[in-house]
Amino acid sequence: MTTDRRVERVQTDSPWEETIGFARAVAAGDRVLVSGTLPITGGVLHGEGDPYRQAKAAFGNALAALGEFGLDERAVVRTRMYLTHARDVDDVGRAHKEIFDAVRPAASLVVVSGLVDSRVLVEVEVEALRTP
Repeated sequence: MTTDRRVERVQTDSPWEETIGFARAVAAGDRVLVSGTLPITGGVLHGEGDPYRQAKAAFGNALAALGEFGLDERAVVRTRMYLTHARDVDDVGRAHKEIFDAVRPAASLVVVSGLVDSRVLVEVEVEALRTP
């Protein structure tokens, strides 16, 4: 984790963070923003061809970034899910419900034409609040 006066950043092993120049998560004051997160860990795609498993893995990666700030799913106030196929809405929605049902964050689900890796069906973002 790197810090400047009011902003903290978390980096992971994602090659795109270095190539594109972004942080996995950024905390600024009470807000923690997690960048678009794929179901890839250590270069391994989780759940190839399975949108439910990919959503679970992507949210797991995003929540791991929140964990660097001592937060978990209970701190999440907004999620965004990007899908490459409308047919996957139910599977991704089921994964989201299993993780966030008790929290009920604001959520968006968007179908896009493609993601950075053609094997990836789901990318997610989360926003959280740090409270004293």
